[in-house]
Amino acid sequence: MVSTKILFNNRLKSLWILAILAGIVVALRLTDIQLLRHNHYLQLAEQNRTQILYQTAPRGRIFTADGQAIAANAPAFDLYYLGAGPKDKDYLARLARDLAPRLGSTPEAVSDKLNLALKSGKAVALAENLSPKSTMALKELQLYYPGIYLLEQNKRSYPYGIRASHLIGYLGSMEGRDWKNRDLSLDYRLNAKVGKNGLEKKYEKELKGRDGGVYLEVDYRGRVKRVIEDRKWKPGSDIYLTLHAAVQQAAEEGLKNSLTGRGAAVALDPRSGAVLALATAPAFEPEMFVPYSDEPEIKSKKISEYNLAVQGIYPPASTFKIITAIAAIEKGGFDPHKIVNCPGHYDAGSRVFKCWSTHGPVDFFGGMAGSCDVYFYDLAAKIGPAAIEKVQRMFQFGRPTGIDLPGEKAGNLYGPTRRAYNRSYWFVGDTLNLSIGQGELLVTPIKMAQYAAALASRGKVWRPYYLDRIVNPQTGKVQVQGQREQIGSVDIAASTWDLIYKALKHTVDNGTARRVKMKGLDVYGKTGTAQNPHGDDHGWFLAFAGKEGAAPEIAIAVFVEYGKSGSSVAGPIARKMLEAYFYTEPSAGTATSELEEVLGD
Repeated sequence: MVSTKILFNNRLKSLWILAILAGIVVALRLTDIQLLRHNHYLQLAEQNRTQILYQTAPRGRIFTADGQAIAANAPAFDLYYLGAGPKDKDYLARLARDLAPRLGSTPEAVSDKLNLALKSGKAVALAENLSPKSTMALKELQLYYPGIYLLEQNKRSYPYGIRASHLIGYLGSMEGRDWKNRDLSLDYRLNAKVGKNGLEKKYEKELKGRDGGVYLEVDYRGRVKRVIEDRKWKPGSDIYLTLHAAVQQAAEEGLKNSLTGRGAAVALDPRSGAVLALATAPAFEPEMFVPYSDEPEIKSKKISEYNLAVQGIYPPASTFKIITAIAAIEKGGFDPHKIVNCPGHYDAGSRVFKCWSTHGPVDFFGGMAGSCDVYFYDLAAKIGPAAIEKVQRMFQFGRPTGIDLPGEKAGNLYGPTRRAYNRSYWFVGDTLNLSIGQGELLVTPIKMAQYAAALASRGKVWRPYYLDRIVNPQTGKVQVQGQREQIGSVDIAASTWDLIYKALKHTVDNGTARRVKMKGLDVYGKTGTAQNPHGDDHGWFLAFAGKEGAAPEIAIAVFVEYGKSGSSVAGPIARKMLEAYFYTEPSAGTATSELEEVLGD
């Protein structure tokens, strides 16, 4: 019993001795740190803070075929507080007061962010997406206030404003649905910008680069000592389109300055289906969705995402007379020199159908050049609607063109086998309306461009495409190559094509399409004015052209909503597009009053 007690006391003494020794060691260590080598350890403490600031990678650029960057990147700046430095209230209050007016904020709001940084011990963004002009004063403040740091970022930029806006689309901040459906292989962070519409959305994965970051070493006062590592971002892939910049510009300016400022213009290469221009009016400024934070706020960012070029459906009007003519020629027994008298109307028995003018005696070439309704009424009555529908199907009316854009409308093929509202009967009046492209027949502007391109290529129906290639900007390697695709053909006799070309050339040289007559070019065209029960008529203009004696290189469809006349309103836009493509000098042209005798549709 006694020996056990002695053993316990010895152990207790040993523990006390160890505790005293440990205390002596700690005291000596503290003396060394606090007194003997204070400056040394203070220097180490100043070097053991690291802050990581992320940098957004520049999105891939979008170019036209001739190298015009219609979507690019511009510099922007984020202002950070590193959560270190003096912590007294007077210092922080003074910092907040000086920063607030330069950030368009209030001292109270800035103070809240400063305090958040101090509590978390991490960098906090005081302002993001600042314009370069506003950062000059902030750079000066960095000299007086340790702990604030400017970091250069990348902001989406659209150098040419509305250029191809409905095709390019726009960006927006990530929302709940975006986070849920995001690609997990891409490094999105809070407030990331993503494509919301158009190519920006469709090719988000390709355009989104890999973000980088700056690893900063800061002292205990928050002063940046050095950049430990600048982890470089990787830019997104560049997209090259088939668009012809000058033609696109001419289309957009023409539509904007037209009678109503509403419509669409599409140009295709008839040798491949490549989209040379695709314009919808009114357009919008994609830049308004990614403004600098120090710019005046745009009160309303509501736009119409409705792309009239691929979603608007309207009767093709007199441009359809080409199909009626092809049907008549192909059926046989057609005499282009046979005269039909136009007294300004056509008596169908139970109803009288009017012509837009009194043309008098006309043959096929005169009927096409003057867009005489009576001539084509007479033609349709002789050949019947089935022949017209057959040719209409060859041009793939009533079907989407297949362009890779969301929401494309198919339009409506109309004929005795595709009656409106599932009617079981077909009237003579239906045949007459069909012959001049009226009634329930409906098309989109992109379909009309495909139609014009099929005429220009003598029967090749191409799927329109706008993507030429996607390229890695660092390696130059082509990641995706655009492909042309023929999806149909119009199988008619070569002599039929010759006759149609002759008539369309005559229409440009002497008729309603005279506005696109151009020296040194072979231009073929047809006008159309679509009846509209809800207001003014719509204007159409179809044209295709090549250098004199050569095959056509461009096919155009211009549509002006409520434009009243295809010739006088849509025609000048088509002319400007042709001039832009062939690099001819724009000419003043002939005054409208001098052409009124020959320009109708």
